[in-house]
Amino acid sequence: MPPRRFSNWPSWWRTSSGKNNQSPARWCPFETRSIIDLATAGPIKIMEIRKGIGVSPGIVISTAVVLDAEDLLIPRRTIPAAEVSSETRRLQKAISASVADLATLRDSITTKHGKQIGGIFDFHLSLLKDRALLKALSHQISETCVTAEYAVSTVMRRYAANFHQMSDRYFSERVKDIHDIERRVLRALIGRKIEDLLHLDRDVVIIARDRRPSQTASLDRTHVKGFATDVGGRTSHTAILARAMGIPAVVGLGNLAAEVSGGDTIIIDGNRGVVIIDPDENQLAEHREFERQLVRLGEDLAGLRDLPAQTRDGHLISVQANIEFSEEIPDATNRGAQGIGLYRTEFLHLASDQEPTEEDHYKAYAEAARLLQGKPLVIRTLDLGADKYTRAGMANPERNPFLGDRSIRMCLHDIPMFKRQLRAIMRASILGDVRIMFPMISTAIELRQAKMILNDVMEELEDEGIAYRKEIPIGIMIEVPSAALMANTLAKEVNFFSIGTNDLTQYTLAVDRTNERVAGLYCPAHPAVLQLIRDVIRAGKRNQIGVSVCGEMAGEPLYTLLLLGLDLKVFSMNGPDIPEVKKIIRSTTMEHARQVARRVMSFDSERQVMHFLREETRKIIPEAF
Repeated sequence: MPPRRFSNWPSWWRTSSGKNNQSPARWCPFETRSIIDLATAGPIKIMEIRKGIGVSPGIVISTAVVLDAEDLLIPRRTIPAAEVSSETRRLQKAISASVADLATLRDSITTKHGKQIGGIFDFHLSLLKDRALLKALSHQISETCVTAEYAVSTVMRRYAANFHQMSDRYFSERVKDIHDIERRVLRALIGRKIEDLLHLDRDVVIIARDRRPSQTASLDRTHVKGFATDVGGRTSHTAILARAMGIPAVVGLGNLAAEVSGGDTIIIDGNRGVVIIDPDENQLAEHREFERQLVRLGEDLAGLRDLPAQTRDGHLISVQANIEFSEEIPDATNRGAQGIGLYRTEFLHLASDQEPTEEDHYKAYAEAARLLQGKPLVIRTLDLGADKYTRAGMANPERNPFLGDRSIRMCLHDIPMFKRQLRAIMRASILGDVRIMFPMISTAIELRQAKMILNDVMEELEDEGIAYRKEIPIGIMIEVPSAALMANTLAKEVNFFSIGTNDLTQYTLAVDRTNERVAGLYCPAHPAVLQLIRDVIRAGKRNQIGVSVCGEMAGEPLYTLLLLGLDLKVFSMNGPDIPEVKKIIRSTTMEHARQVARRVMSFDSERQVMHFLREETRKIIPEAF
């Protein structure tokens, strides 16, 4: 995949906002830019730049196809009491047909993208088999003497409303899955067949109000090159599927579908979360040239895969990958990852309404260790809460979940759940270089409690005669200011730190990174954030423990020189980011990086920081900057 930079984009991109030195990544979502080329003859051409949420990387220029919302109007129609039984049988037949279709779709996705991605549709299947739902549907038909269609529409909308009221981002996004199920059953009842883009004869990008998971899974990858939607978020099943399928996608664009017409030329940048409507010929030419430059740069970077991430003056750096699924490991290692610095394990809980068993955890971790063949595997314990709630957890939503019972706090409040995961990790620890990491530690007491529970698990495994790695390395995420400020104390109790710059930035600046209203204030280049990162790295060095950065900052080449100059030795990032970061490391010296860091740490605004880092990085990769 081509690199993801923006600074070499045309001059109108960098200057139209009047913020020449400010990264477009900090523009607020839903913001619209209109540029009118008054110099052209004929009708005035208006170009719009829309900022949303990039959920699947890649850049595509193609023709738009605008899809209707496909809202099926189901009027209330009563039936004679004598027809209730036959109507109920119609419903049962439609549900059986829907279950069969979903099972086929799930198996197809599993074959192509792995069990965990295909498991997204287990939620759909489990809901359609849920006795409470089936009883509610039958009761609606028998008690009110209505058609099966009206019963499905009424009951499923009621379910969707219950999910929507949970005030949790993850579960509000599950509403789309419920609408997906509703429409599938209604189509089975009505007999309506949806073409769903199966007969395309040209390349297109899809613009829609929303895309349901099954619609995304059914996309024709031959001709559908990308999509953009008005609504959606990073944790939606649609977003997860888009990433797995390699389809560039931007969501959360407000009212884009109402403003784009079929046939419009569209640029979708899934890396930056940007959609450009109706660029003129000069702009298209510039972007196509930029695409070609990125392709050439990507080919050049691919040659770095087997080369060490070593500075020109001989300092070796470890470049690792962040993953959610073990299926991502081959791609990460093919791009040059020297291990997995962050294995997020929440998807085992989020992909199903059933809590995973110890064996479910073990199989996932054992497969990851097998694929890595001795390379490091850092498994982060459950980071549930905030915007990642299980179906059971949504029943008691919190007023401010990002400051609530999340992550290690939730694990310490549910010891059986925590122990199941720890047992699985310890069992898998003998299969490779497995390490364990506790997230969201804010006090030394929390860390000690987590270590006590881990010790209990070790004793249980010992008593049961189950093998495990007794000296397993233990680390913590540094994600909150309290942990960063106490880094010297915490370093004495662990083997390594991993700095989670996403949450550390959020909590340091008091900015909800998922809230589009304040997105412009979220910036890891803020001097306060940089000072905390510097102090944590220094604390690790003083106490002779490893320190890595596993947040988005590690994979952003803009910050590579700075982090290197702060003496960071381990970078962990998304797989596609590895080649570009490695090139910067291999193109500089440690002394130069330290000079850059000293200069940056003297600045008092993020704008100064970003402008200086951009200029320094452009010297190394001018094609991307």
